[in-house]
Amino acid sequence: MARFVLWGTYCADALEKRTPYREEHLSRLKSLKQDGILVTLGPTEGSTHVFGIFEAETLSVVQQLVAEDVYWREGIWTAINVYPWIQAF
Repeated sequence: MARFVLWGTYCADALEKRTPYREEHLSRLKSLKQDGILVTLGPTEGSTHVFGIFEAETLSVVQQLVAEDVYWREGIWTAINVYPWIQAF
């Protein structure tokens, strides 16, 4: 499995706007974590950016996971970039 880094941005007022979708989002992340796909994911302080690490077969798998996330669909995440990552340590 390859590792991928996700880096993105949140919309303005993300803390308020995410409220109706938060439970669905967290439940899905928990499932991805249990399946061994998600290593970690979360906001920067102030919730302006999101950072994550995934383990998957291909970049397109991670991109599809992002596209299916309620935060992406509802515009809570405004831009997402995913990069193949080589863990040095």
